[in-house]
Amino acid sequence: MKKLIVVLMILMLVCAGAMADGEKVTAVGRGQGINGDVVVQVEADAEKIYSVEVIEQNETPGIGSVAAEKVPEAIEQANSLLVDGVSGATVTSVAITTAVREALTEAGLDPAAFETVVEKAEAGEKTEAELTCDIVIVGAGGAGLTAAVRANQAGAKVLVLEKMSMVGGNSLKASGGMNCAGTKFQEAQGITDSGVEEFIEDTMNGGHQMNDLALVRTMAENSAEAVDWLASIGAPLPKVAATGGTTHKYLHSPEDGSPVGTYLVAKLSEQAEKLGIEIMLNTKATEILMENGAAVGVKAEDDAHLYTVKAKAVILATGGFGSNFEMMTGFNPSLANAVTTNHPGATGDGILMAEAVGAATVDMDQIQLHPTVYQATSMLVSEKMRSLGAILVNQEGKRFTNDLATRDAVSAAELEQTGGYAYIIFDQNLVDHNKSAAEYIAKGMAATGETYEKLAENMGLTGDAVAAFVETMNTWNKAVAEGKDEEFGRNNGMDDDLSTAPFYAIQIAPGIHHTMGGIKINPDTEVISTQGSAIPGLFAAGETTGGVHGGNRIGGNAVCDFVVFGRIAGEKAAEYAAAH
Repeated sequence: MKKLIVVLMILMLVCAGAMADGEKVTAVGRGQGINGDVVVQVEADAEKIYSVEVIEQNETPGIGSVAAEKVPEAIEQANSLLVDGVSGATVTSVAITTAVREALTEAGLDPAAFETVVEKAEAGEKTEAELTCDIVIVGAGGAGLTAAVRANQAGAKVLVLEKMSMVGGNSLKASGGMNCAGTKFQEAQGITDSGVEEFIEDTMNGGHQMNDLALVRTMAENSAEAVDWLASIGAPLPKVAATGGTTHKYLHSPEDGSPVGTYLVAKLSEQAEKLGIEIMLNTKATEILMENGAAVGVKAEDDAHLYTVKAKAVILATGGFGSNFEMMTGFNPSLANAVTTNHPGATGDGILMAEAVGAATVDMDQIQLHPTVYQATSMLVSEKMRSLGAILVNQEGKRFTNDLATRDAVSAAELEQTGGYAYIIFDQNLVDHNKSAAEYIAKGMAATGETYEKLAENMGLTGDAVAAFVETMNTWNKAVAEGKDEEFGRNNGMDDDLSTAPFYAIQIAPGIHHTMGGIKINPDTEVISTQGSAIPGLFAAGETTGGVHGGNRIGGNAVCDFVVFGRIAGEKAAEYAAAH
């Protein structure tokens, strides 16, 4: 034994000497990401990190996956762990640096040697550059990508500017589906009562009749063609269900249960790449260029350049302003301390640029709360959970509202409960049929129990609340069996009861989710001026516009909004560019 210890000590000294002399070593480390461990392999010596490779990760496509690509490269180039993470993917960025630290330690190296502050180059004078295209699209979220692909298909040369380091915007956070009416997928499933007129009626009712009816009709009438178009580019949405605030089954989602946002952004990005569409990341548009009253391009900038982009048409697809608290509280001061589900780039840039050239806005004070937000991380718990059968209960163990009423109604009901929060309850059967539910569990968001009693205890319920919760669950299961909710009149999302153990609960509360107001457009996506006429050459689509959703957005309509109006913007801008 003593001889073995001596041998090991000699080996350690030899290794230490080798590392001191610059010999490379390789080791593996782990860090906790959003969806489990991020595993990296590091090659380094005592003075230099030669390579960092992410060898295992299950992070969100388009968000965490971007950090998994960019952060290792930044660490290598800076030879430091103190590099900036990817905006919008902070958890994954931290997971990677944590994993690198662990790998260095495992290799017998001191991580502190690589904690040098990365000196940023002084901002020098930026180089001016001129770019030309037929159509410049500002924003690479769902609307921008859709418009880019459709405009390219129509023969236009397209350039897309995106201020963030990744594409997708808020569209990446859409986890439910896309509302559509009169589709082949509905027909195949025998759904005959969810047509265009019903879609219009539900959307107008959900928006408290504040919606622009012409825009709503355009969205509904073009929705079936839009979902067919998605299928044509390899993004079918064949599964159909109901969603909150509707009485019909409009919600179309991917076959495998994937979150619709990441799914569509990935498919649209692949199509854009296939078509050779140029997307300039980390490039912020700052001004719309005008000549003789028409939009003829934009000014933009990145770290090193000041761009003048000359174009025949401009499409604004910059998203809403749900991360701009100064802007939101100007319309609703009570939102000052709320959490937001919006990505950090949702700051209303397009709206402000449009206003600067005389565009009108509409419904700017209509800011939607989503009722099921996991407050610890501001992560949205999809409405599809309730569409598949989940229910809401309060701290007293009781249901307190129609779980699938409109978002504003459910949010208001939650805020009236003890503590201003509630729990969303689901079972293993729902988990088996929904990827998002499994992800919530993997992220440690859910309490669980093999019985209703045990789940109640793990939720923190005590005393009479435990018995009330058991009674609530039994009452709900009976309501599902009989097809009638006597308590609150819920009439959809009741295909399956909640009787399959184990059972789960996630604590949720309302959070800022969608800004319904924005740039005023007509059904051709032309931007309307404060004088009431279309501004030539200027188009807009997606959450940067107002009027579609009125006073409350129905879940699943945002995706329909960005696909339908993104396609129209691409087509109409291409027509305009061809004529000019």
